Amino acid sequence: MHHDLQTPSTKMNRTLNRKPAPTNPIPSSSPAFSTPLHPLPATVSAPIPAPPPSNPQSSRSSSPRNTPPLAFRTFTKKHNLTLTSSALALLATFVGRHCGSGWRDEGLAERVLEEVARAWKRGSGDVIVDAAGEGGALKGILKGLEECMVGGRVVVGKTGVDEGGECQTWFAAEREQFWSGGLEVDEEEEENGSRDPRDWIKVIDAFEQPRLTYNVNKEHFERSTTRASLFPPPSHRTDLFRQRYHLVHQRCLRNESFQAPSFSGNRSLHRTSSLSVSQSHKITPIANLLGRSGTNHVLLGLLIVSASGTLALSDLTGTIALDIQHARPVPEDGAYFAPGMIVLVDGAYEEDYSNPGAGSMSALGDAGGIGGTIGGKFVAFSVGHPPCEQRATTLGIADKGSGVNEAYIGTGPAFGWTDFLGVGSERATGARMRRVEQRLLGPGRPHHDNARIAIASQVNLDNPATLSALRMMLDSYASLPPTAFPMAVVLMGNFCSKAVMAGTPGAGSIEYKEHFNSLAAVLSEFPQLLARTTLVFMPGDNDAWPSAFSAGTACPLPRKGLPEMFTSRVRRAVAEANRDVGGPGKKGEVVWSTNPARLSWFGYLGEMVLFRDDVCGRLRRTGLRFKKPGDAGDGDDDELQESSSRRQEATSREPVISEVAELVTQDSQPMDLDSVPIPPAAAASADSSDEDALTARRLTRTLLDQSHLSPFPLSTRPVHWDYAHALSLYPLPTSLVIADSEAPAFALRYEGCCVMNPGKLMEGRRGERAQWVEYDVLSGKGEVRWKDS
Repeated sequence: MHHDLQTPSTKMNRTLNRKPAPTNPIPSSSPAFSTPLHPLPATVSAPIPAPPPSNPQSSRSSSPRNTPPLAFRTFTKKHNLTLTSSALALLATFVGRHCGSGWRDEGLAERVLEEVARAWKRGSGDVIVDAAGEGGALKGILKGLEECMVGGRVVVGKTGVDEGGECQTWFAAEREQFWSGGLEVDEEEEENGSRDPRDWIKVIDAFEQPRLTYNVNKEHFERSTTRASLFPPPSHRTDLFRQRYHLVHQRCLRNESFQAPSFSGNRSLHRTSSLSVSQSHKITPIANLLGRSGTNHVLLGLLIVSASGTLALSDLTGTIALDIQHARPVPEDGAYFAPGMIVLVDGAYEEDYSNPGAGSMSALGDAGGIGGTIGGKFVAFSVGHPPCEQRATTLGIADKGSGVNEAYIGTGPAFGWTDFLGVGSERATGARMRRVEQRLLGPGRPHHDNARIAIASQVNLDNPATLSALRMMLDSYASLPPTAFPMAVVLMGNFCSKAVMAGTPGAGSIEYKEHFNSLAAVLSEFPQLLARTTLVFMPGDNDAWPSAFSAGTACPLPRKGLPEMFTSRVRRAVAEANRDVGGPGKKGEVVWSTNPARLSWFGYLGEMVLFRDDVCGRLRRTGLRFKKPGDAGDGDDDELQESSSRRQEATSREPVISEVAELVTQDSQPMDLDSVPIPPAAAASADSSDEDALTARRLTRTLLDQSHLSPFPLSTRPVHWDYAHALSLYPLPTSLVIADSEAPAFALRYEGCCVMNPGKLMEGRRGERAQWVEYDVLSGKGEVRWKDS
């Protein structure tokens, strides 16, 4: 009774003073489960301060929710940019914090958004403005823009703001440093900087090259966020071929032959619309062939050999059997075709009605679906490589010497702001590097004759005749004045004719080190040359260490350089030459590169890809053979009748085949054969030289059209999955060196790229002739050189 008379206030005080029950992350759902009671914690209410007086119109005007219409009008309609939600929220916060209530009444926000849009377009080739973009570019722009703002206004006359009102201060410098890869050259350095062009030469290791991936949605390259590894997960194997397909596919779509014509605003085009439409082609995904039997299509896919041993074509949507019995290669005898290559195929789809699962995705499993094998087959009438794209077109620059139409450059997206090598992008450093090149290597400059690079391959040090040939090669340059020494001398393997440390007699580690000691002795005979040039060594498949387990067969690419334990004498020879005869300027140096590697000069202005592999022999072994038009097929009368009908159908489709041939070759410049060695008349005939020239053209066109150094299956040429980007030839380099001992020595130009093969350094059984190639940096041409003993 006494407890019942307690007042409510007394009960509340006891409740507040009671010790709370231990907390439990699981809330009490029902008393039936005997879960502990969770009383509400006591809160002491504090007096709410009165809000400060404010202008309702001002608070409404400074709210970020009112910024989107103006931002969309500025970015989308005026600058053709697309804003993401994260970028819009970041811009709204920035405008609300710095512009306040005057963002609309005084037009402050429009000026700020205009500056941000201009800075984004100058610093990025992406049309999508994202706050979480590569490197935080938008955050850097906004951070730097604060340096130019006073009272919410971008002040003209403040540090870094020119008369045009464009803010060029801290954020512009940071943006340019980001896109230039840290390569900065100010005006003073251009005038009073280095006097040696070798200061601007850099050898780029294949394992240090930036790893870029192509984003299909954004149509732009992005830096990979995953760390590369020699033991990646199995999914990276699929990504290897997917990236190759994306690069070739977007390159084809950028070609005029695959762009649909537009007749709006030009009535004169309607008169020739049939001609324009006939020249426009469309790539059909393999999955879209279902239910379209008897129709003609153009496919883009990867040539593969199926599990049943038949040839098939595969893309990202599916796989289909390929019939090339009556196919015609485009061009005739002008390129190699092998499994592992991405090709364009023009033909007709035929369903297999005898198969119960015909017309559906049959069979990688019991169920169909995207990614399976389509029933039936695709009868090919012509097979060709994807059209190649010149370097100037890819980077979006107008190069007078490339022959690129300047009007076509601006029609599509370009990748001039992308730093592919980590030495700076073309748009960020190209103009400055051209001024530096002109200052150092221009006409009348002291180093004008130094703009050369000498390359020799198959330097077998275990053969004394090879050392004699190398001595003749170096002597041809040592006899010149120092101002005419080449900027770099590249020596490529194999440095031993046998697989090192693979159990072969006379090819152990001790003998291998003695071979390089003999090389150091030959190099020491030319101290003046060693002290004023850069030596670059590239290993082959017979060199250490991979040859120890591969026994000279194809080892995985890319591969590391030569171990230091074998090359100490060569390093010592270069150091002694620098100490004895080294003068002012850059000293001589030696670089042990990977295979492949890239040699760049003046940033991204010049790029030479160095690759040691017997590609030509592998193409001949794995290449497809097409029937000649006059070849008669073997078999019964039904097969002969079917063969005759196929020929008639191919003849009726001759205009389409011609269009595909024009599609592949219309943008291609004729191959200019700069130099091919002509053997003595007593040793070879004119037919052999013509055959060598044809082999050089076929090899060059195959690699550059594929935009890849190793367009083979992984079973034929192993590749480290996470480092496959080092084998890419997109964009096309300035020059490409294919050290192929089985191919003839040559130097030619195709699509603005100079392709060279030094051949073997020692020509002849007794080494009476030294052979190498020389590349002129200024003219972009190569030349096969030789010297007799």
